[in-house]
Amino acid sequence: MSRDGAARTRPAQNDPAELGPDGAAPAQEALDRRAMRLALALGRRHLGLTWPNPSVGAVLVGGPPEAPRILAQGVTQAGGRPHAERMALDAAGPAARGATLYVTLEPCSHHGRTGPCADATIAAGVARVVSAMDDPDPRVAGRGHGRLAAAGVAVTVGLLREEAARDQRGHVTRVTQGRPAVFLKLARTPDGFAAGGEGRLLISGPRANAEVHLQRAHCDAIMVGVRTVLADDPELTVRLPGLGGRSPLRVVLDPCLRTPVEARVVRTAGLVPTLILAGPEAPGAAERALALAGAEVLRVPVCPDGRSDLAAALRALGARGVTRLCSEGGPTLADALAREGLIDECLLITGEKPLGQAGLPAVGPHLATLLAGDAFAVVDDHPVGSDRFTCYARSA
Repeated sequence: MSRDGAARTRPAQNDPAELGPDGAAPAQEALDRRAMRLALALGRRHLGLTWPNPSVGAVLVGGPPEAPRILAQGVTQAGGRPHAERMALDAAGPAARGATLYVTLEPCSHHGRTGPCADATIAAGVARVVSAMDDPDPRVAGRGHGRLAAAGVAVTVGLLREEAARDQRGHVTRVTQGRPAVFLKLARTPDGFAAGGEGRLLISGPRANAEVHLQRAHCDAIMVGVRTVLADDPELTVRLPGLGGRSPLRVVLDPCLRTPVEARVVRTAGLVPTLILAGPEAPGAAERALALAGAEVLRVPVCPDGRSDLAAALRALGARGVTRLCSEGGPTLADALAREGLIDECLLITGEKPLGQAGLPAVGPHLATLLAGDAFAVVDDHPVGSDRFTCYARSA
């Protein structure tokens, strides 16, 4: 039984489908997995575009069992509306009756600017819904699945749950913890350094840099500390052909408001928004100058030593709807986030050329301890051009 008392089919599993007598997966189970993988791929396309809503993928499959076909596809649209289910149902029209809907997150059951997707699915006559995971949003939390089952729709929950949960980490973290999920990115030399005696190093190659820009395009916001702004004057945009419009919100941790109005993130704030998180006692004149130049300043608490209160800063971003935050602020910010337990995924990019001398370690003591513990595991490790990408993720 579901949490609201409605009957549910057995949860699907993430392990491989059971094999039939001939060694092949049953046709329906194999179809379910293919359709859900397509739905997951659709949802990933709009990561970074739909906040504060999650980016969800949906696929409608119909036709006779011996010749199923895709009737329609949908993905949550920019700004979070319409939802993926609505897009697929509208595209399918009357053909949705009797079909199977594959969706990467539980259909919503609450009224917002539009009616619940669960109700729309029922009204369209969909016979079966295969959902990757429950939505932990308190407004949904099993009620969408329960409403479908109560209306006679066959519901299966849990197919490719682990993949869906990783895609939805930002949404889940925001609705359960009040902050965005933090995706940390650090580049290091093979001997473990992020900078040498003369400062910043160019560690990664062009293919790795392009991949990082693609990952930026799938985040809602990118965060650095003011020291990175002062030292490197980064632009923090997506600079890939055709993806310039996917640049995320830029966030600068600047408790004393030292960000100069001449900084790139300020000068280009009219094109890509910039939010500066300042302390309560930061100078008002500096705030007015930055605001006049186009940046937004938000006051957040600071620690007794004057550093930004990272937990408070992330809660402020979560309150604004940010679900996926990329941190590219370097080793100092990375270790501070690790110390506070605020990292959800960590991408270490290892270049091919050693520094060959003493320098600034890329991985600080708190981050090293965090990544070596049981709470994190390597989920991806592969070469990108001449560099290597190793991704650690927090266990669910």
